[in-house]
Order: sequence, then C-alpha cells, then structure tokens
Amino acid sequence: MNCKILHESSKRMRVRMAQKRMTIKEADMLQYYLEGFDFVRKVIVYERTCDVAIYYKDNKRESVIKRLKKFNYNDTALLENMPNTSGRQITREFQEKMVGMLLSFGVRKMFFPNILNSIYTVIKAAPLVWKGIKCLVKMRLEVDLLDALSVAISIVQGNYSTAGSLMLLLDIGNELEDWTHKKSVDDLARSMSLNVDKVWLVTDNEEVSVPISHVKTGDLIRVHTGNVVPLDGDMVSGEAMLNQASLTGESVPVEKRAGSRVYAGTVVEEGECLLRATVTNGQSRYDKIVSMIEDSEKLKSNTENMANRLADRLVPYSLLTTGLTYLFTRNITRALSVLMVDFSCALKLSMPLAVLSAMREAGNDRITVKGGKFMEAIAKADTIVFDKTGTLTYACPKVQKIIAIDGDDENQLLKIAACLEEHYPHSIANAVVKEAKERKIRHKEMHSEIQYVVAHGIASTIEGDKVVIGSYHFVIEDEKAQLSKDAKRKLENLDHRYSHLFMAIAGRLA
Repeated sequence: MNCKILHESSKRMRVRMAQKRMTIKEADMLQYYLEGFDFVRKVIVYERTCDVAIYYKDNKRESVIKRLKKFNYNDTALLENMPNTSGRQITREFQEKMVGMLLSFGVRKMFFPNILNSIYTVIKAAPLVWKGIKCLVKMRLEVDLLDALSVAISIVQGNYSTAGSLMLLLDIGNELEDWTHKKSVDDLARSMSLNVDKVWLVTDNEEVSVPISHVKTGDLIRVHTGNVVPLDGDMVSGEAMLNQASLTGESVPVEKRAGSRVYAGTVVEEGECLLRATVTNGQSRYDKIVSMIEDSEKLKSNTENMANRLADRLVPYSLLTTGLTYLFTRNITRALSVLMVDFSCALKLSMPLAVLSAMREAGNDRITVKGGKFMEAIAKADTIVFDKTGTLTYACPKVQKIIAIDGDDENQLLKIAACLEEHYPHSIANAVVKEAKERKIRHKEMHSEIQYVVAHGIASTIEGDKVVIGSYHFVIEDEKAQLSKDAKRKLENLDHRYSHLFMAIAGRLA
C-alpha cells in the first residue's frame, strides 16, 4: 500500500495513506493489521484525513515501513480474523448526532422566523412535559418533573428561546451519557470476545466452514491445532491439550479426551478435538460475562445508587425554593432560575458518566472492570490477593537449566531438541526453541518424519538413531530409556520446583 510520511519524531511516525477517503471498515482493518506486530506499541487511525499515527519500539522504523508497504485492504485472511467492531462506528454516530443537533439549532435560530421556531419548540417540548405529568400522576417528585416545569414555564412566559436552549442542553447530556455507556460496554465486550466468525461443522463425515451463527445445540464442531474453541461443548472424540489461561489464568495446557468438557475461549495447543455444542452463540460463558456488563442496574456502585436517590430527594426542596422565591419576589423569572440551576440533574448525569469513563479508561490499559461497584470495592481495599500465574509471574515457560547426562554437550542437546520441538505450538516446545534462538544455535532439519503422541511427546529418527522427547512417563517408562549411574544420580537430585522435559537418543537418556 502506498503512503507518504508526513512527519516523524523519536519512535513515532505519522503517515497519510494514498487514497481519497477511508471507510470505517478500512480504518479498523489498518489499525488491526498494525497492532498485530509486537514492535508496534500504539496505533491511532484518523479515517477522515486518511492519516495514521504509529508509535513503535526502538530501531524498528524500517520494520514499520516494510509492513506498511505490504498492507492490502483486499487481504482475505486479515478480513476473516479482524474483530467485527472497534467502537469507531459508535463514536462516528455520536459525532454526527452532536454536529447535527448544534447545526440544526443554529440554523433555526438564525434563519427561521419566530413563529416557526415557537411552533417547533412547543412540539419538541410535548414529550418532555408529558413525562412530567406522568410523574405527578404517579405522585413521584423526580428530576423529569423539574425538567418539564422549567421548559413549560418558559413556554408559558413566551420565552421560547430559553425553552429551546434548555432542551438542547438536555439532549446533549442524554447523547453524551448514551455514547459513553455504549462505548464502554463495546470496549469491554471486545476485550472479552473471541472474534470467531466461522467454524468447521462436521456433517456426514465432511467438514464444512459455516458462520458460527448457523451452529445449533447438538451440532458437531471440529477444532484443529492452534484454533480457539468457539463454543462450550462436550468432547466426542480425539485427544488435545487445551490452554485455558483465558478462563483460569493458568498457562500450562490441560489434557482433554472424549467425554471432557471444553469451554469457549480456550485454545487447542496440541492435537485436535471433535466437540458437540451444548450452547450456541450468545449463550457461552464469554457472552454471559458481556450480558452481565450490560446489566448496569445490578452493577451500579453504592455511590451511584446514593446519587440517584439524593437527586430525587432534592426535587421537593427545589420546588419549595422556587415557590418561596416567587412568594417573596413576585418575579417569575427569578423563580424559574431556581429550577434551571437545580443540582439534581448534575448528580444523576455525572456519577454514571464518571464510572463508565473510568471503566473505559481502565480498558485502554488492559484492565477489565465489570461494573462500578467493583471499582468502589477496590478503592476501599487494604489487602489484595493475586492469581499468581500471568499476573505476578510470566505466563510463558522458560528454559531454566539443561542437565546433560554422561558428559554430553548442552548446546548439541538443545540443538536436537529445538529441531524437533519447532514443529508444534506447545508452550514448553516454544520455550525450547526460544532458548536455542537466544543462544544463537542454528537447528536445520536433520530428522526423519516426526511421530507425535498427544500429552506424551515426540519421536523421530536422526542419523539412524531414534530420538524421543517428552514427559518422564513417555521417555523413561514407555520408551524404556536406559539410565546410567550418572543419569540415576542426576534424576534423584532434580529440583521439583520446575517442570521437567526428558530426551533420549538411541535408547539412552541424554
């Protein structure tokens, strides 16, 4: 994709894409593409000007330029994997509504005759006044009653301009609250969503790619290595190692066999599984969490509830003060000003906005807050208990030590292990490959076809010798690897704080 660098500074670049206009979908696609690279820290796409600001890590300028050149809006794989929404559409709709309201108000004030403005104001005020009347009928003194009185008295006085300004401010407040709520919920929902649009449906021994919305309870779904489990279900056949960190925080994969329960959001790291869907899209564990977020009444903090109650309790005092002001001054304008500066509206609007804005800001820092009451609780906390894995410690395993048997060379053993392990997306296999990379050990293909045993290990042949790598059960007990005196002594002294990976070459523990 052609683009032009407008300006740049240290670890920041602003470029303009070579196109006349950019759609919301294209802006989302560009942002998703760039944020997928680990050397990119932050991306801001300005779809109206076709600009993008890119914040990157040290010495990665050329990498950013290279990726921009390769970008293509017609990339099918990118289109299939990107999220359905980014919140950009919600913000665009809010901006258009706000501009529309202000322009409409300005045009009417400047160009419409007074009689038309008056008729429009009366028509627009009717629903607001009706709300106030319903409050009176139900014998409830609430904020809606104050709003209705302020507008109605202004109209009765013939002050249509004041009534129109009041309704404009109320509309702006309602739109702002609505946008903040939608944006916050959308941000939280996206942070928890699986972004899985299609699944492999098994019918008559054939696998067919279908939209996830077409899956019904009881349908058979096949999930391959490296893919996300799209729906909650029961495993019918196959063997697989599932990473359940998204639900439990624990990065070590869990073995699943026929009859096991699997959950949406977990990842198949090894093997594959055939599962029977028990809940369809919209009913999975993740979707229930999103529904809980949207259930704002249950998630309101005590402060929010208190502010709402206080706002309603202030209404009688506002009415009383209005009456006393008119009684002593006999000036309807002064009495009306008391209604206009009423603080109850501010209480009702400010608290939800403050809470939802805080939730959205927390989401930008990858902190998921599921409601105002939880923020209120953490503010009062004096002790915090953490889930250790992935929170206080790294969730990715790392090679701590290589124990060579009978004087074998450590780097040669690591070279062989990395050569075998690079073929499988297992967290421990990744750790072995990464360690070889850090030691600058090259491990070109030197083995024959690899045999993989789920939850046990790998077997192959190198220069005529059988090589197995995996668990103690697989290498020592199943494969009967020979143990020298040195090997037995070192096995007895293994540090059990660590996970152990064993390798045998030509039937001998290496």
